[in-house]
Amino acid sequence: MKYPSFKDLILFENDDYIVVNKPPFVASLDERGGSGEVNILRLAKQYCADAQVCHRLDKETSGAIIIAKTPEAYRHVSIQFEKRKVNKTYHAVVDGQFSFNALFIDLPILNDGNKSVTIDRKEGKRAETIFNTLKNYRHYTLVECKPITGRMHQIRIHLATQRAAIAGDDMYRGKPVFLSSLKKGYRLAKDEEEQPIMKRFALHAWHVVFKGTDGQDIVIEAPYPKDFATLIKLLDKFDA
Repeated sequence: MKYPSFKDLILFENDDYIVVNKPPFVASLDERGGSGEVNILRLAKQYCADAQVCHRLDKETSGAIIIAKTPEAYRHVSIQFEKRKVNKTYHAVVDGQFSFNALFIDLPILNDGNKSVTIDRKEGKRAETIFNTLKNYRHYTLVECKPITGRMHQIRIHLATQRAAIAGDDMYRGKPVFLSSLKKGYRLAKDEEEQPIMKRFALHAWHVVFKGTDGQDIVIEAPYPKDFATLIKLLDKFDA
């Protein structure tokens, strides 16, 4: 896999912080077992020796990640995460039509330690997300997701509880999107196997707001990567 230049990922930088637009299929941190694969933390440390990643995104999820350049900056933003003061907004494409209007989901999540989670009202940890519909298509919905807490797979499983699984998220019964299902008369060449429009689940960390060490808001928007932008373009053209 060809990895991008770290500089090309930077959306914002000052003396304390860097915010990058993480590509899909690049891990946020070193994975357990030490696969040796390039990840955001390693790339950041090559750029700035004291860099620390302040939060993580699932490997397939693209979008904005905050990186601290100093220990003091890391502590400053960590306190904001602990106090739920960092505002994060994700965009997801889900299977089916839904009209979410500030839908508040507060189902507790239990991490079973095996890269998956379950809803568990007794032993699960508090998990809260707000959902809003941004655009309805004939077969899909573009959803704004605002997690208040930061549990593993939180957005993915909370959407799944509403029977609104993220497209391509097979762990939570989301199905991939194929052009043949959108475009009438679409035909493949003989013996050609159709590939999904996105080869991952359709979730992107689109917007983040936090306070810098000077107390001023840092507001960052992460443009869609090519695969997510292509999916939206095709839905606009063939599924509107």
